[in-house]
Amino acid sequence: MLQHSELVYVKKVKGKGRGVFARKAIAKGTVIEKVPKMLLSEDMIVDGMANPKLAKIFFIHDRKTLAVCLGYGSIYNHSYEPNAIYEDGPAATMIFRAIRNIQPDQEICINYNGDPVDKGPVNFKVVT
Repeated sequence: MLQHSELVYVKKVKGKGRGVFARKAIAKGTVIEKVPKMLLSEDMIVDGMANPKLAKIFFIHDRKTLAVCLGYGSIYNHSYEPNAIYEDGPAATMIFRAIRNIQPDQEICINYNGDPVDKGPVNFKVVT
C-alpha cells in the first residue's frame, strides 16, 4: 500500500518553479516518500532520449525506458549538494531517502545524475 508522505509539502521556488520542502525535521536515512512510477518507452517521448527537457520531468529507468514518478517524485529539484537520494523500489516504485539531516522548511533536493557526488552536466542551467 502507498500513502502520501506527511513529511513534505510543495511550494514555489524563485528561479526553479516548484520544489519539495520538509514539514518537520527529517533524520538522515529516513524514507521521505515512496511513490508509484509509470514506465514509458523512449519512443513515446518527442525526440526520445535526446529531448533536452527530459531531466526536468523523467527519470531514466534503463537505456530505452523512462519513468514518471507520481506523488511529489517529479517535483524534487536538482542540486550538486543534495540532501536526499532516489532509488528504485519494489513493484514500480521510487523511494526518496534523506542522506543528511533535513531541517523544517528546508528544500529537499536530489542529484539528477543519480549519484549524490556526480558533478556531471545536466541539460539546464542549475539554480542554487
